[in-house]
Amino acid sequence: MSDNLIQKYNIPGPRYTSYPTVPYWDQAGFSLEAWKETLKKSFLESNQKEGISLYLHLPFCESLCTFCACHKHITKRHGDVEDPYIETILQEWDLYLELLEEKPIIKELHLGGGTPTFFSPSNLKFLLENIFKTAEIAENPEFSLEGHPNNTTYEHMKVLYDLGFKRISFGVQDLDEKVQKAINRIQPFENVKRVTEQAREIGYNSISHDLVFGLPFHTLDKMKYTISKIKEMNPDRIAFYSYAHVPWIKGVGQRGFDENDLPSAEEKRELYEVGKQIFEDIGYVEIGMDHFSLKDDKLYQAALNKTLHRNFMGYSSSKTQVMIGLGMSAISDSWYSFAQNEKSIKEYSRLVENGIIPVVKGHILNEEDLTIRKHILNLMCNLETDFAKLPIENLEQIKERLVEMEKDGLLRYEGDKMYVTERGRIFVRNICMSFDLRMLRNKPETRIFSMTI
Repeated sequence: MSDNLIQKYNIPGPRYTSYPTVPYWDQAGFSLEAWKETLKKSFLESNQKEGISLYLHLPFCESLCTFCACHKHITKRHGDVEDPYIETILQEWDLYLELLEEKPIIKELHLGGGTPTFFSPSNLKFLLENIFKTAEIAENPEFSLEGHPNNTTYEHMKVLYDLGFKRISFGVQDLDEKVQKAINRIQPFENVKRVTEQAREIGYNSISHDLVFGLPFHTLDKMKYTISKIKEMNPDRIAFYSYAHVPWIKGVGQRGFDENDLPSAEEKRELYEVGKQIFEDIGYVEIGMDHFSLKDDKLYQAALNKTLHRNFMGYSSSKTQVMIGLGMSAISDSWYSFAQNEKSIKEYSRLVENGIIPVVKGHILNEEDLTIRKHILNLMCNLETDFAKLPIENLEQIKERLVEMEKDGLLRYEGDKMYVTERGRIFVRNICMSFDLRMLRNKPETRIFSMTI
């Protein structure tokens, strides 16, 4: 791919796990009461039809990984934090149960973090069993978790498997010792291999490895080494993320190395293209953006059937209209609105203890937002969209911004349909930005997003 294209399109841009993106939420038009009303409306529309999703944010980590942009709390004092936090999550769930008018049917559940396996197996079991006894479980549910290879035990995985979890994702990032030292994530290959083999032995039917390219000191040789070791374990899915360097947002955590140690945009592009080719050569298919899967994995089947979905939990092979996020900083989605919890554990806990759903900001989507959201979902999941099925009042304004990308071969039209080309796949975030009317009307004065490449 031409370096000129990389230079041209490598600009700050959102990853579009939502539309509107969080910095463009209209907080003046949002209230906790408005969130509750949209949630109740959406829940009654969808609960019996498809169930709901639950996201449980478990924010604790024993050490700080300097590449991480997640909301986390660093501590080794398990005894001080595990029980109180679990009790608070269960209290928050009770607040939602009081709000909803019928028993929830849980279709999807994801344990994210932080490090979910920071918690003991018995505490995770206690948390989940207390949630499950207040809800129904849908037929063929999708339960998944993120596991740290260094502290995920056989017991963790067995307890969760017995509770219905069938998919697990391990944060590998990179296996080179110098890269691991720079990002403060010392994680031997033997640990990754152990948990992968144990998960397969227990019965998990979808095992994913998360890799990050563009980390400090990352080179083609280091990436090829990591992928060669991943190949030995043959995970069902691979997430291949571009490192998002946003130290102005995340502060000291991402300033643990010199920015001169990072690959250039051109070097990152080569890391992606070579990595992608290797994955394809060993049997993986690229899905949406950043993801690869084997052909017998549900993610591939969903992409084939155009039922792939994307939300704050990433790509999913199924969708629900309602996603309730529990825990500090968790984001919820009623389809008609978004809501984010308090980011401070202390304040989050105080609100819940006082019987208040701990939402501190959000956004109520208008009709234009809902239409744009569908277009961006189509592009991020299926690499195509249809203007006839989803008419937009400001279509000409959007198409004007796509002209240059069409000339550069990043997209093409067939009648009212627009398709992202194979050449344009790496630039899908840029293409989506042309639809982002909220950002176009209010361009940021300072940098708030990571670079698109």
